[in-house]
Amino acid sequence: MKACDSCSNRVEIGKNHRQMPVWRRSIGLFFVYLPIVTLPFVFLSAYMTYFHLWMVGGKNIKKFSDFLPARDSHRYTMKNQVTMDGTFKLSLAQSKLYWIINCTWYCPVSVAVFEWHAYMVKLVENWWCPFTHEKKEGYNNAKIDKSFWHIYEEDIVKLEIEDRDNPIWNEDTDKEAK
Repeated sequence: MKACDSCSNRVEIGKNHRQMPVWRRSIGLFFVYLPIVTLPFVFLSAYMTYFHLWMVGGKNIKKFSDFLPARDSHRYTMKNQVTMDGTFKLSLAQSKLYWIINCTWYCPVSVAVFEWHAYMVKLVENWWCPFTHEKKEGYNNAKIDKSFWHIYEEDIVKLEIEDRDNPIWNEDTDKEAK
């Protein structure tokens, strides 16, 4: 089973957007920026997870910067940023600064912090809980050398073969497969 069965279908937004009243789209815009208030707490949570992993012996853990796109990979600058004709006179869509802030800071940073945090939570899960379930293949981007259970020979025998020999949390199995 895939990590996300519902992810195989394309989400429909563009087909419906223009049919939505302007007031509804405006409220929707408010909700996309409201999480800025929580972003510091997400960063704090991510760094606490990072330090947990480091304190239990983690090495080679990807850093937040590994999830950020390179600044020079953004296509537009303030000089060539495209804008849209606004729905109303003071529409933010008419501002170059609005698009630059959104597309080179807010969106990439938000996506990066959540992807980084999800990656580290998967590392924590693979470390402490090397037990297979239907979504575990989705943790493949957070492989570890050995789980907590794999470093104790007297306890590894208690694991089901599928859990003991999973290359996501047992590098010895990965080497045997090659």
